[in-house]
Amino acid sequence: MLTRLIRTYLSRYRSYMAAVIALQLVATGAMLYLPTLNADIIDNGVARGDTDYILRVGGWMLVVSIVQVVCAVGAGYFGARTALGAGRDIRHDLVHRVNNFSAREVGTFGAPSLITRTTNDVQQVQLLIVMSTAILVMAPIMCVGGIIMGIHVAPGLAWVLAVAVPVLAVTISILISRMIPGFRAMQERIDLVNRILREQITGIRVVRAFVRERHEVQRFSVANDSLSDATYRVGRIMALALPLVMLITNLTIVAIIWFGGHGVADGSVEIGALTAMMSYVMQIMMSVMMASFLAMMAPRATVCAERICDVLDTETSVQPPSRPVGFAGDPATVEFDHAEFRYPGADDPVLRDVGFRVEPGTTTAIVGSTGSGKTTLVGLIPRLIDTTDGSVSVGGTDVRRLDPDVLRSAIGLVPQRPYLFSGTIASNIRHGKPDATDDEIWAALRIAQAEDFVSRMPEGLDTAVAQGGTTVSGGQRQRLAIARAVIRRPSIYLFDDSFSALDLATDARLRAALRPVTRESAVIVVAQRVSTIVDADQIVVLDRGRVVGIGRHDDLVADCETYAEIVRSQLAIADAS
Repeated sequence: MLTRLIRTYLSRYRSYMAAVIALQLVATGAMLYLPTLNADIIDNGVARGDTDYILRVGGWMLVVSIVQVVCAVGAGYFGARTALGAGRDIRHDLVHRVNNFSAREVGTFGAPSLITRTTNDVQQVQLLIVMSTAILVMAPIMCVGGIIMGIHVAPGLAWVLAVAVPVLAVTISILISRMIPGFRAMQERIDLVNRILREQITGIRVVRAFVRERHEVQRFSVANDSLSDATYRVGRIMALALPLVMLITNLTIVAIIWFGGHGVADGSVEIGALTAMMSYVMQIMMSVMMASFLAMMAPRATVCAERICDVLDTETSVQPPSRPVGFAGDPATVEFDHAEFRYPGADDPVLRDVGFRVEPGTTTAIVGSTGSGKTTLVGLIPRLIDTTDGSVSVGGTDVRRLDPDVLRSAIGLVPQRPYLFSGTIASNIRHGKPDATDDEIWAALRIAQAEDFVSRMPEGLDTAVAQGGTTVSGGQRQRLAIARAVIRRPSIYLFDDSFSALDLATDARLRAALRPVTRESAVIVVAQRVSTIVDADQIVVLDRGRVVGIGRHDDLVADCETYAEIVRSQLAIADAS
């Protein structure tokens, strides 16, 4: 997965990669050439007392050093540009893919996991690319070149390298094989910590209301300790790497000095060659150490790449049509024809054999007990999910044959949990109509019964709104979400239990204000309160995913036991209060 991911995204930066490889080749070649020049100075300059030779070769060493530094800096620059660009592209594609997911795919992965994959996982892959551009070209060239040059300057000591390099490679391979499972556990536990923290921040009011702070702290501590334990296990293995590399390096240098010293004494090895050999050993060991550092990062990046590819390879269950068509009739017409929806692996469908029609200019209410499939039914209209059997048509055309953007532009949705984005009241309302003027926004707020409280805010439309709308009450959040739907003047209004936080008087005023602007539109309302839907043109009653009644209020009270029971239960509650 890691190789495929990197190959896919680095292919867009071939010119940068070519520059990195060329510059790294020159820089590494210069680095390998310097010990040979140093040995030459010692043997032919210092040993003979030839000052001119020392200055001449030393000047050449200075030029080579400058070339090496300039090329290394250039390689670092192009490598960083490559890695940052690839990271940006991966995040872009991840967000684009997630935005196309249906509710089914989002639920499968979970929001905390998707956030971690888009941030932390991409960061690990990006870091590996940065290190790869700096090390992947240089390390093997330096290692192989150092071995060749070392054998060239001191052939009698080549056996030391023949022993040291394989021992070091085997040692690093064993450490890496033990780290891969640890990195996989780390990423999974990061997901868990992210999920718990997100739940606690989002549900802080519930936690405090039920005095569950100690329990939540304990729950987070368990997840946090689990992550720490996994990190410690990997960290302990990583901590062994540097000491082991240094131990093998130092033993190699001791062997070279010991056996090379005897060679200098008997004249078979020159002192400059021995010095160069020690430099090449350091370069070889440094290249192996850098490669081992990169190899230690690779297991974690591999796990992250697998998690990223899981998202990128997941196709949304709501596929756009290959040849989209337009509305065959009035887009305010909605029809369910034996519609069914079943979650993957579920024994029973959430909705089964649902069939009814919504005409333009009418209001249709959806009622039923909790878990009867009301929200699922509403989600089928804008294709947030797709039917698993039967069909849903808008404007006389199956929604699966319509362009999703065209379909959704004809719909104004107020979800069951109205969500506001961080920004201002005006920016949130303009989600429904980006080019809306302030006058249009105030008109939408007036219809949604939100004008009064917005006008009382010190900054009016420019009042800041926190993420999720936590700076306003539940009723205000609902009314702002309704205004966001109203401002686009859609053909279909979908109100998914959007009046539950409103008092009866505000509810009545809002419904009265909506009538003139929805006169030619289809209005579908999911509601719990009978008072909200008593005047609906038709009421669809759901029970365990089936339609058990369709009609007006009075008819259903007389003919539909499920609806009559809902009415009686609310009347009993009203009488008791």
